[in-house]
Amino acid sequence: MSGYCDIAPGHPVHASYHATEYGFPQREEAVLFERLLLEINQAGLSWETILRKRAGFRAAYDGFDVDAVADYGEADRARLLGDAAIIRNRLKVDAAIHNAQVIRRLRDSHGGFADWLDAHARDYGTPRDKASWVKLFKRTFRFTGGEITGEFLMSLGYLPGAHRADCPVMQDIARVKRNV
Repeated sequence: MSGYCDIAPGHPVHASYHATEYGFPQREEAVLFERLLLEINQAGLSWETILRKRAGFRAAYDGFDVDAVADYGEADRARLLGDAAIIRNRLKVDAAIHNAQVIRRLRDSHGGFADWLDAHARDYGTPRDKASWVKLFKRTFRFTGGEITGEFLMSLGYLPGAHRADCPVMQDIARVKRNV
C-alpha cells in the first residue's frame, strides 16, 4: 500500500498510525488481536472509519483482552450489536469472539499469537507468500480472506509493502526490527 505513504503524512487521522504503527513489528497479544479485529471490521469500509472508531472498539472489546473477549456470551454479543461506537455486524462480532478463543488456544500450542505467526513465517525455508498465509488464516481464524489477512500481515511487517522504500518511516521500522 505504498500510496498510503502519499496520503497519511499530515493527515489528521492517518498520520500517527502510518508513522508509528503501520509496518512495525508487534509482539504483545492485545496489540495483535486489536490489529486483527480492526482489519476484520474494516472489510467493506474505509480505514479512516476504523481509526475514528478505534477508541470505541477498545472500550467495547475490553481493551482487546483476549481472555475477556474469548469468554463473551450472548449478552455480550447483544451489547456489541447495539453499540454505535463500533461496527455492528453479527459476522464480524462473532469472528472477534471466535478468533479470541483461537488466540487463547495458540498459547498452549505455540506459546502465543506472536509465536504462532513466527512459527509460520517461513514456508519450506523461504518467507511465506501471501497466498500461503491466506490459506493458513482461513483454516485457523474466521472472517480472514485475502485482503484482511494481507493487510494484517503487512501492518506487522510479515508481508512487504506497508511503506515505499523512500518513505521516512522505513528507517524507524528498520530500527525497531533490529531491536525485536
